Amino acid sequence: MTRHLLVIGAQRCGTTWLRDLLDAHPDIAMARPARPEPKVFLSDELAGRGLASYRASFFAHASGESLLGEKSTSYLDDAAAPARAAAVLGAAEIVVQLRDPVARAISNWRFSAARGLEERPLAQALAENLRGPREWDPTRTSVSPYAYLERGHYLDHLEPWYANFPDRVHVRLLEDGAGLADLYAALGVDSSFRPDATRRRVNASSGSAPELDQTLVRRLRAHYRDIDTRLARRLGRPLPWPVG
Repeated sequence: MTRHLLVIGAQRCGTTWLRDLLDAHPDIAMARPARPEPKVFLSDELAGRGLASYRASFFAHASGESLLGEKSTSYLDDAAAPARAAAVLGAAEIVVQLRDPVARAISNWRFSAARGLEERPLAQALAENLRGPREWDPTRTSVSPYAYLERGHYLDHLEPWYANFPDRVHVRLLEDGAGLADLYAALGVDSSFRPDATRRRVNASSGSAPELDQTLVRRLRAHYRDIDTRLARRLGRPLPWPVG
C-alpha cells in the first residue's frame, strides 16, 4: 500500500537537505517539482481536489516507491493544515526538523533581508518582534516573512499535528547530526540505507548576520524558556541548545 509523508518544517532548519536525503532513499519518492513547494494543504480549494489530483500533480515520476512525500515548510505556520492533510491523506507520516530557535530566527532574518522583504537591522527586527508581530503582505509571501520569534514556538505549532496524526509525528533536531537510520525505521523503510550525507545543505542566504548583543540574546532566551521547556518534556529529552 502506498503511504504518504509530509516534511512540515520548520523553516530555516535544514529541511531542504533533509528533503534531498529522503528523496535519495529507494523506497521514497519526493514531490516534483520541489520548488515552489506544493503547499496544497494551505488551501481548502487545493486540498479539496482530493488524493488523485494530489498524486497526479506531484508524483507522476513515482515508480513503485512505498512512500510518497513532500516538503512544504509553511504547513507548520497554519493550524488548519493538519486537518486538511488528514482528510486527504489519512494516516500520513509527519516529519519536522527543528533547531535552536534563536539561530533559526537569525537565519530567517537573513533570508528575508536577502530577498528584499526586510529592511531593518537584525537587532532592531528581533527587538521589535519581542513586542509583537509585524503586519505583512500576503500577496508577496504565503506566510509572514517577519515571524522570526513566533515561528520558533515549535510546540504550539506542533500540537495540531499531534492531534491529527497521533503516533505519526517524527521530530528531528538539526543539532543531532546527519544520521537518518532511526527516522527511516520510524517511517517503515529500509533503515540500512545510507544516503550521501556530504550533500548536506542548510539553506543560507548570501552574507552573514551581525553579532547580537548579549542582553538581547538573554531576552530572546527568556522569551523561549517556557515553550522550550514544554518541548523538551513532550520529546522526553533535553534540548541541544540553551533553555532560559
